[in-house]
Amino acid sequence: MAQPATTHPLTILVVDDDEGTRELLRDALRMNGYQAILASDGQKAITELRNNKIDLVIADINMPRMDGFTMLEKMRSSDDQTPVLMLSARNDRDDISLGLRTGADDYLVKPFGLEELVLRVAAILRRSGKTNQQPTALTCGPISLDDSLHQVKFKEEIVELSPTEYRLLQFLMERPGRVITKETLLSSIWDIDFANNSTVVDTYISYLRKKLHRDGFEGIKTIRGVGFQLLGKP
Repeated sequence: MAQPATTHPLTILVVDDDEGTRELLRDALRMNGYQAILASDGQKAITELRNNKIDLVIADINMPRMDGFTMLEKMRSSDDQTPVLMLSARNDRDDISLGLRTGADDYLVKPFGLEELVLRVAAILRRSGKTNQQPTALTCGPISLDDSLHQVKFKEEIVELSPTEYRLLQFLMERPGRVITKETLLSSIWDIDFANNSTVVDTYISYLRKKLHRDGFEGIKTIRGVGFQLLGKP
């Protein structure tokens, strides 16, 4: 059996009524190692908070049905202390003061740079004692990967991998048993849009199989029409 990581990516709830903004923030967060859940208004966000373990909320102020301030008030009144980063299209000091008084942890005015947002997210999580750090050692059946040494072994034998092969294997080993789509791999490893219909994923999967499928181990499975899955047993 594959041994799962002892820590998991932190989950961030993105709440914004603009679909493009939600998807942009989701992609930026994923590229920085976070999981993202999306909601289009405060009411849906409250539901997600009840149903999922959320480590941080990024919420716009101006939304239909339930705005960011009302959502934040409901969270704090129910003793939900999940950190919240508020977003606003207005640089209004009253908005900022109200948000902070209501219980927001930080405030960012649109338009903002994605790098600044990711830095703010990391700072809030750090202050709240949360970490998104992945373990350096991973195992899956006879395969082991030690990121502190940048080393991969099959049983006790060191396997030489190219930098791209290494990143691809590490991505799969951090998600043992999960079916990973080609779209996700293209975006995460190569920063390629799936619309390009690139065969690069299949090519590098074949490279890994040539180096790691041996002694009866065939753990890199193809899920036809979807993507790939790493399992710890043949």
